[in-house]
Amino acid sequence: MSTIAAVLAATPSPSPTSTVPDVDVTPGVVGFIAIALVAVVTILLVIDMTRRIRRTRYRAEIRERLEAEARGETVPTDEPGRTDVGDDTERG
Repeated sequence: MSTIAAVLAATPSPSPTSTVPDVDVTPGVVGFIAIALVAVVTILLVIDMTRRIRRTRYRAEIRERLEAEARGETVPTDEPGRTDVGDDTERG
């Protein structure tokens, strides 16, 4: 009995082979939809972040202007009434 157990333990069982070639295995439509959704969500998040950063910067500029007016000072601007034009290209 121990000889049979030793022979069975020594011979490895073959692993099952795949009938589908590796070239034909793709993520398919579900994978494409998942990646497309990730891309769309990323783009929407970047747009929202840009809006929030711009809004915060404008609020800070307005707060500085109001504080300067309260102290009786004047805040120099390049173009009176149009301080937001060209602001993004100058700061980067």
